[in-house]
Formats: sequence, structure tokens, C-alpha cells
Amino acid sequence: MGERPIVGITSYAQPARWGAWQLPAALVPYHYVESVERAGGRALVVPPSVEAVDETLDVLDGVVFSGGIDIDPGAYGAERHEQTDPAQAHRDVGEMALLRRALERDVPMLAICRGFQLLNVVRGGELLQHLPESVGHEGHREKLGAFSEHPVEVKEGTRLARIIGARHEGVQSSHHQGVARVGEGLVETAWADDGSLEGLEDPERRFVVGVLWHPEMEEDKRLFEALVDEARRYRAERSPMSPVSASSRTSTDT
Repeated sequence: MGERPIVGITSYAQPARWGAWQLPAALVPYHYVESVERAGGRALVVPPSVEAVDETLDVLDGVVFSGGIDIDPGAYGAERHEQTDPAQAHRDVGEMALLRRALERDVPMLAICRGFQLLNVVRGGELLQHLPESVGHEGHREKLGAFSEHPVEVKEGTRLARIIGARHEGVQSSHHQGVARVGEGLVETAWADDGSLEGLEDPERRFVVGVLWHPEMEEDKRLFEALVDEARRYRAERSPMSPVSASSRTSTDT
């Protein structure tokens, strides 16, 4: 397998309870960590911050943008829908800064649920704030705190299709928002049976794949394996021993 690439996982940043304690916490559901490590990577939790973004990416060979709370609709010029979560400005701005710079540096990334939506917003897209109003059902999140299952159809010829095939059954879903307008440079890759968009990718980047479902909850780890494989190649190319590049930074670094 070779050395394990370091894969960052963006963290939730909110109050949490363990034992007798309830304190603000930077945390991720452990299924993300297990998925990265089963795929051959080493997971590193990345709390949201606008500080030291390049220093963070200097350490990472790939990034998983995790799920979580709704993005502030102000980020895409919309008024807040009554069903939209209260904003977490610190998480929004921190993750957007990390995602923008990761795109600039062409760091391999897998964007999951909120991460998928974040990718779309960062590229200038817009979100549907309450998907049931568009599709007429609650099948993408039937109950808070539990995953719903449904299949997705995948577009032939996309990176996503090469990874998981033309149809993926029983994806684990827990979202009430979708895509209203696709961001610049992103390609639609997967759809639920109701026609709602479930996948996006950037074919001009080495590995930028977004899915609206939660592959960390599946036994199937092909998406994580594909990310880790690309992260391993990225690590080798930017190694000081590699003739490909002596530095991963661009001229925009300060």
C-alpha cells in the first residue's frame, strides 16, 4: 500500500456533551475517520479557521469537506428560509477559505453533503433551501437524526461513474437542501429518482468530487479509496525528493 497520505476532515464546531461535560467542541462523526483509514489514509481533523490556511494545506495530501449545518444563505445572496438552520459564520468562512485555496492548489478533495453544497456556493452556485418544496416529498431526510435510503443514477463518462458505476443503490441521505444553480466549472454527475441533483465534480481539477449523500455511512468505501489513491499521488509529486515540484505554493502565497 505504501505510506499513508494525510487526509484532512473539516470539523463541526458546536457544543457537545461527553460524560459530565458539555463544552464547545471541534468534532467529526467517527465514520469519516474510519472511512479514510480503511481506504489507506491517515485522518486529521481540521477545525474551521481563516488563519494559516496555506500552512494547513502544506500538511495535507487531501481533504474531506464533511456534512453538517446549513450554509448561511447570505453567502449566495439569498434570504434565509424558515426551514434553514441558524448560521454558523465561523464555520462558513473558515471552510470557504480552505476550499477556495485547496481548489487553487489543486489538492484532492471529496465534498460530502454540506461539503457538496459548499463547493457549489464557492464556485458561485446557489442552493434550494428546502428541497421538499421542489420535489414534493421528504424522502431525502425523513427523520432528523436518521439516514434515509434511495438510489442515484450516475452520468456516464464522469469520474464518479468510473468510481461507483452507473447506478448506486441505497445511498445514505440526510439533507433538506439541494442545488438551484450549478457553480462555474462544475459538472452534474448524479441524480436521485426525483430528478434532484446528487453529484458534482470539476473535470479540470485532479480530484474534486462532491456527493450530496453520506458515503462514510456505507460499507462501500470506493469514493474514499479513490480520494486516498489520488492523495497518495499528490503527496509523491510534491515531495522534496520528487522532480515534479520543489514547492506546492503558488505566487499568490504571502
